Amino acid sequence: MIASFEVSRLEQLSNILGDTSSGLTGGEIGRYLAECGIRDPDPRMTKRTRLFAALCQKQETDGCANNVCAFIQRVMSPVLHVNSPGYFDSVQAALNGVLAFEGLRLNDEGKIVQATRFTTIPEAEAAASRLRRALLARAVHSDVLRFCRPELVQENYFHAVLEACKSVAEKIREKSGLTQDGAKLVDAAFGKGLRPLPVLAFNSLRTDSERSEHSGLMNLVKGFFGAFRNPTAHAPKILWQLAEQDALDMLTLASLLHRKLDQAVRTGA
Repeated sequence: MIASFEVSRLEQLSNILGDTSSGLTGGEIGRYLAECGIRDPDPRMTKRTRLFAALCQKQETDGCANNVCAFIQRVMSPVLHVNSPGYFDSVQAALNGVLAFEGLRLNDEGKIVQATRFTTIPEAEAAASRLRRALLARAVHSDVLRFCRPELVQENYFHAVLEACKSVAEKIREKSGLTQDGAKLVDAAFGKGLRPLPVLAFNSLRTDSERSEHSGLMNLVKGFFGAFRNPTAHAPKILWQLAEQDALDMLTLASLLHRKLDQAVRTGA
């Protein structure tokens, strides 16, 4: 049995799930309430008020928060958000900022599990991951978050940097079919060598401007690996200090490279 949530926290959870701009739609609220066996108080209510009233009444009737948690798990099932991973990440972080006060956490599988109970706002904010929220605010590419998730949850900047670098290299290998790593991979994928065209191109390469852009992005990727991957891969963590702001900027750069790589195409060379 999960102890009943404090009313103020239940209200905050309802506000997050029923957010005016990005929360559940009115139709979704009605459908999910019905699926979870929770009475819908009045579809004409505002979304937040409607959710709060429904969850409050269910919790009071049950004498526990089990069905409230079941509802959250239903609407936060990852399969519902495969086309909008950024939404899942941001709502998960917001919900965990509240659930932390109840000693609970919504994990990456969309399940509510036991966690350390926090009693202060700073502790709850830490549980939601300050770095992760900052990256979401920057609309960082979902692939950066996907590769870095375990490290970001722990605020482990050193390994977050390393995993983000690995993610860029892995995408180049996937798109090019090559197997090298680091600068050799970049040269093999984006350099022409003796070929008329590179294996991967960032644009059509038809004009001087496009060829210049391609060359610049190629060198940016190579510099990215040289500046960040090589030090993090070979230096002990204690000897490679990385400030939070530097980590944010590096991960944002990784996001830019991922978006450019998404647009890159095989030339057939």
